[in-house]
Amino acid sequence: EMNIEVTVLCENSVFNRVGAIAEHGWSVFIQTDYGNYLFDTGQGLALINNARVLRKDLTSIKGIVLSHHHFDHTGGLLDVLALTSFRPVYAHPDLFKESFSLGKKYPRYIGIPFPRVALETKGAEFIFNRDFQEVFPGAYLTGEVPRITDFEVGDKNQVIKTPEGFVKDPLLDDQSLVFETPKGLFIILGCAHAGIINTLSHIIKKTGQTKINTLIGGTHLGSLSEKQREKSIQALQEFDIERIGVSHCTGMKPSMELASIYKERFFFCNVGTIIGNN
Repeated sequence: EMNIEVTVLCENSVFNRVGAIAEHGWSVFIQTDYGNYLFDTGQGLALINNARVLRKDLTSIKGIVLSHHHFDHTGGLLDVLALTSFRPVYAHPDLFKESFSLGKKYPRYIGIPFPRVALETKGAEFIFNRDFQEVFPGAYLTGEVPRITDFEVGDKNQVIKTPEGFVKDPLLDDQSLVFETPKGLFIILGCAHAGIINTLSHIIKKTGQTKINTLIGGTHLGSLSEKQREKSIQALQEFDIERIGVSHCTGMKPSMELASIYKERFFFCNVGTIIGNN
């Protein structure tokens, strides 16, 4: 029986947590029988402050897991390493790609804000994976998620620079963290850029478990077209989900829609939210 307790350190909203601050980002502190881990690091503005306010000791972590390369998940990495020194950092090999968001005026760089050498000098020991991989007993990174659904098409404004110009970023580096527990799967999403339905289908295929006890994190429903969002929310209801706490890139309206569907099984997963599996 693995005990898991997760505390949200960075997220877009904060309620009733005096001293904590919100930012467009995502980071959770994970406490398990196999030690403490950090999943994502937010944008870099809130992490150190909120860890202190929520009394989570970042120096206690055994490793850092990164869901994907975007700045709002990787921006706090240098600050954490300054506290911990040498730590394994689990990520996809595309972590350092140059990616941009096509805005109205000009492309904005949205990749990891630090060069690899700066992070390694501070103590990052990168462990890259493309496949479904165990991080510690009972905890797995999804690796690259196969794109299977015909409606989850990703975000055309997120691009990478190539010699031929900008092309759509396939975001193959998008990963989620999965815990196998006797009560079912405990899943922490980053942004689910691969598509929430693709992601859950892949996890179920890899683990052979269909029962999802807990699903938290960014679902990327917020920036989708109305049509795609409807299809995703429809398909989501096919899964056996005990409780769902969405956040970050889910968007306010989709969150309210999910709240009305899942009722008491739904919760907001903001800064300071604590979720255990027992």
